[in-house]
Amino acid sequence: MNIDKLTLALNEFVHVGGALVIVIAVVSVLTGFMREYIPQDKLQKKLTKHEKWGPLLGSLFGMLTPFCSASVVPVTMGMATMGVSLGTVLSFLISAPLCNFVVLAMIYATFGFKVTIVYLALTFTSAVLGGWLITKTPWRNEIKRADEIEGNKAPTCSAASSSFSCSETETEIKPVATASSCSATSPCSITPSAKSSKTENALRFALILFKKIIPYVLLGAIISGLSAAYLPADMVEKYVGDDSILAIFIAAVIGVPLYLRIEMAIPLLSVLIAKGMGLGPAMALIVGGTGASLPEIALVSSVLKPKAVIAFVGIILTTAVIAGLLFQYVV
Repeated sequence: MNIDKLTLALNEFVHVGGALVIVIAVVSVLTGFMREYIPQDKLQKKLTKHEKWGPLLGSLFGMLTPFCSASVVPVTMGMATMGVSLGTVLSFLISAPLCNFVVLAMIYATFGFKVTIVYLALTFTSAVLGGWLITKTPWRNEIKRADEIEGNKAPTCSAASSSFSCSETETEIKPVATASSCSATSPCSITPSAKSSKTENALRFALILFKKIIPYVLLGAIISGLSAAYLPADMVEKYVGDDSILAIFIAAVIGVPLYLRIEMAIPLLSVLIAKGMGLGPAMALIVGGTGASLPEIALVSSVLKPKAVIAFVGIILTTAVIAGLLFQYVV
């Protein structure tokens, strides 16, 4: 086995993995403290009192939600049962997976400040604009309310980033004092927390979140290291190096069924870009796969009616294509 290639793979792993581990550790601690000191049940109640600014507030609320497709569902159910408008809910659903501060931190660590700012501006604007536009259409009431939600079995899950939980036997969304973890394809596990100070609870949650994310970060770093050393650049250029509009559109569309875990995708895509993949298709893939994965669409359907689900997917795909065009031809 070529020693030079092994050295290159190891150096890439250390470089990418080391930077992301530090970023995730810091962000996990910040998330824990924000979760303890900014009660999200109170934030949800405020959303019902400021409908005029609903899409903006929903988008800002989404930025506080660490990425996890399943985690947005209990929060969304709470919003729906309290009568929050579809525009606010939709803005939250778009913002939460795409431009929460964990995702932004990872993009910054990998691609730098300029790419992060442009990405944030685009995804946040999309969330606000998408929520606002749907309030101006006949589809503005395409959201299930308390009686309709209670008629369905809610998915078994708990929000890793919120103070809400839901189960098949409990249709009422209520605050809980637990730390939890979740995934989009399996039920969430809950770790009850004993009575302790807010600081202890914050640090406990930070550790849970860090342990949840870090295996995927390290796996992504391993894959990126092996790709940097052994993946032929001419192969990358041949299959994903095309910077045409069609390539960007295809990348946006295939991102949905792929269900990209962004903590794995970003390190790998940085290597593929270095080997010839266009930044446009890469960003289209990230937005499409992170914003509207098939598991998330299935979960969101428990709260949104079919037309609203179509609008949600349409906004994500449109954002992905615009992101691809913007990063390929402008940035």
